[in-house]
Amino acid sequence: MQRHRRKVAFQRRRRPARTTDCSKRPRATGGVPHHRPVDLSARRRYARLREAFPNGVAAVRDLVTYGIPERTAYERCLEGGPWQRVLPGIVLLFTGRPTIDQLTYAALLLGGPEAMITGIQACRRHGLRRGPIRRADDPRPEIHILVPKCRQVRSVEFVHVERTNRLPTPIMREGIPIAPLVRACTDTARRIRSSAEVTELFADPVQRGLCTVAALWDELNSGTRRGTAVPRAVLADLAAGVRSAAERAAKQLWSRTGLPEPWWNAEVWDADGRLLGIADCWLDEVAMVWEIESSEWHLSPADHEYTVRRAAQFTAAGIVYVASKPKMVLTDEAGVMATLRAVYTQAASRRRPPVTARRAAVAGKPPSRSHIA
Repeated sequence: MQRHRRKVAFQRRRRPARTTDCSKRPRATGGVPHHRPVDLSARRRYARLREAFPNGVAAVRDLVTYGIPERTAYERCLEGGPWQRVLPGIVLLFTGRPTIDQLTYAALLLGGPEAMITGIQACRRHGLRRGPIRRADDPRPEIHILVPKCRQVRSVEFVHVERTNRLPTPIMREGIPIAPLVRACTDTARRIRSSAEVTELFADPVQRGLCTVAALWDELNSGTRRGTAVPRAVLADLAAGVRSAAERAAKQLWSRTGLPEPWWNAEVWDADGRLLGIADCWLDEVAMVWEIESSEWHLSPADHEYTVRRAAQFTAAGIVYVASKPKMVLTDEAGVMATLRAVYTQAASRRRPPVTARRAAVAGKPPSRSHIA
């Protein structure tokens, strides 16, 4: 009995005293903890990755230098993982849909340190708006890059790799190296089959004074002749003054009318030397204007207003004015040609008004100017 009392007293001495202070209560050693332990080393590692790759695009070889094993990097790109593979050896450090800039960075990583963007993506970064239009059902646009000839890199997925001995000096746009404008335009045109799209692509920088027809000719002659048949035919029309795909189709139609050769995109002044406007198609000997009235293609209401005002000024100066829609030129050639012949006969039957015109400048030649009749 006494031994039992001693045992109970000993256990009471070892039992901790009760307290209302929760911070002094002993922590439970069993069961599931309420909070998972924080891995500070992993958090610091992810912060380093975000700092090293702010665009969320990384080469696996670069991840290895930051302590991510190659096998781990690829495992994280498996289904359900936090990353995704975008190109061979290139991963995106997120699971969402990449932007065009992120795809561009991935293409440059694939090409190597001397790679640069060319083609339509470079043209867009130069500010060109016209040319080939990306299809709505195309999830990832093609990205065309230039790399040195010695680089053993092949085209893969959405990246078209062009190995060249004529690697130009790149121009930086928002941290992305791109080919010069003339090179980007010709690289794009060589891979387009539509003459209308090539015309719009070339006419945009020429009209805005960003490059000349002569510069585009020189670049085409300097590179390979593969894929240059359509661009050369388009440049020949641009040299004659054509500045859009609609005008090029009109020029081809005019050659079948049997009428005298006109001037394209000619500047017209009245007797007082006031500029009336630039005529799409001008017949100087009879002072006749043929306009390709593509108001549905104008970028703003101001452009359409300018077209209407110019037509009124031509008419007020005594110029015979006729307009056709681009769709009419393409679908009703016989009707348009009959109208042009009739209007030309009318213009030739009256006295020419005292207006002056100047032919658009042709590459390598100064512009010519008519005299007042």
